[in-house]
Amino acid sequence: MRAPSSAISQVWNTPLLQLLRSLPALGLARGGHQVRSVEQEVLWRLRRLPLRQLVQLAEQLAPQGHDSLLLPEVLRKLELRWTELDGTRAVVTLMAKVGHLSPALMERLEDKALELAEQFDPDELRRVALALALQQRRCVPLLRALSYHLLQKPAELPLPVLTDLLFAFSECHLQGLGTKPCFRVAVPGLAVAPQVLHRLSLELQPHVGSLSPAQVLRCARSFASLRWLSRPLAEAIAQYCLDNTQNLSITQLCGVLVSFARLNFQPSSSEEFFSMVTSLASRNSRVAWVHERLQGQEQQPDVHLLTDAVWSLCVLRQPRAPHLRRVLCPEFQARLRGEPGGVTCPTRAAAQSNSSSWLKLLHINATARLEAPGYEGPFLPPEVLRGERDGDKDKEKATPLQRGLREALPGALGGHDLVRYNVSTVYGWDIDAEAVLDSDNKPLPVRDFTAPHLSHSEGTKALPPGARRVAVLRWELPQFSSPGRELLGRGSLARRHLRAAGFLLAEVPHYEFLELKLERQRVAYLKDKVAKVLASDTAGDKATDAAT
Repeated sequence: MRAPSSAISQVWNTPLLQLLRSLPALGLARGGHQVRSVEQEVLWRLRRLPLRQLVQLAEQLAPQGHDSLLLPEVLRKLELRWTELDGTRAVVTLMAKVGHLSPALMERLEDKALELAEQFDPDELRRVALALALQQRRCVPLLRALSYHLLQKPAELPLPVLTDLLFAFSECHLQGLGTKPCFRVAVPGLAVAPQVLHRLSLELQPHVGSLSPAQVLRCARSFASLRWLSRPLAEAIAQYCLDNTQNLSITQLCGVLVSFARLNFQPSSSEEFFSMVTSLASRNSRVAWVHERLQGQEQQPDVHLLTDAVWSLCVLRQPRAPHLRRVLCPEFQARLRGEPGGVTCPTRAAAQSNSSSWLKLLHINATARLEAPGYEGPFLPPEVLRGERDGDKDKEKATPLQRGLREALPGALGGHDLVRYNVSTVYGWDIDAEAVLDSDNKPLPVRDFTAPHLSHSEGTKALPPGARRVAVLRWELPQFSSPGRELLGRGSLARRHLRAAGFLLAEVPHYEFLELKLERQRVAYLKDKVAKVLASDTAGDKATDAAT
């Protein structure tokens, strides 16, 4: 190494870069004289290096991260010369391997990738999408371009491309691109994002049987995150689970179950999927595996996993009394809260997970009270049902639908004295407004009457004969499947619970209410909604009386 150190300036560029790449294999210390000599010479030549060699150097130094003395200068040169990039390989390589080290360079690479998107092959599309997802970047124009050009690829996509694209699109929230697409394709009026998800689900379905349990879970979670329900693919995943019962871990089982619950998907083999049979013969015929595996999970320490699983069974109308008793017992509540002897939550992410699990526990408790007639307890005690969510709710930014409702509700329901607004119920669900109407559909002061759905009732009077409680409930965009108008699992559970609690629901979906621009239109819309709910209830009562 003494000869190159003394005549380093006479070495050509290509051998010099090869020498720099070979130094670690020679066992030389990174801070040694020879290494520093080579690095210094490369540093002096950076401005004169061809762009191709600059890209290779960045790729070579990227694993060292910010520990490399050369890398910051290489990135700075690439930031200045990014317009010279003319090949897809260099752009894709830099985005995947170097982009996370320089946000400024990544922005320029996104612009270049947008320019070259039409030339990307499927694997390059996959790598660019993964780079965006893993760096938590949501470049909307680039994602739209990737989606559009992906649809133009005629050949069937390879399995790794399908699974990685599905994961990347779920991390980048591709479903949000369907509202204002910048590209349109052959089907009039249909956005690119739904067509991409349709293609991915269609081409993935024949490969489900060859996937590993981890890949199946990853796909199920991705589709749930995208709010996209492809029933044939979901059926294939359900059948895969039945055929590979012994290969699925309890975490993978619960993950698939939660994904089905979020999408509000009931398998066609639900009788087999959720069968109550637990005998050995049933086990051999692959029945009751969900409940049997969960029964074993009850002794495991992961309270969040068990809470998610039981909540999912509640959404899918499949809870069992042993599961309800296990998660509603005082010991389990203590572990969920992180009290002594329980699970602690030292990080912010863990605290958020704990808050989400506690809200799900309220939903489970509501299921036990409202939808499990044979269940006798335990239940959550009244003191823990108080509005613990009020502080978080006040910090949330109001949505356009929420703001519009706040303005229109007083005119539609009779004013502040007769209506209760922004109600947090003991069932874990919030309603935008609550009113009480007598048998003649005249509003009554809601605060005068007992309210079993509240932790503290303001009134003491019982509802008069024929009086009915009406709740105004808004449905935001994320509560619907993409791109349809079917409620997902959480919304479906809320609707069931509130109806079982005695409410007549005036449901306000975003796609109807936000189309109305004038306040008088919105007031008239809400009045019509309430009138239709009351008329439907009256017609149902008359039909019941006639039948009896």
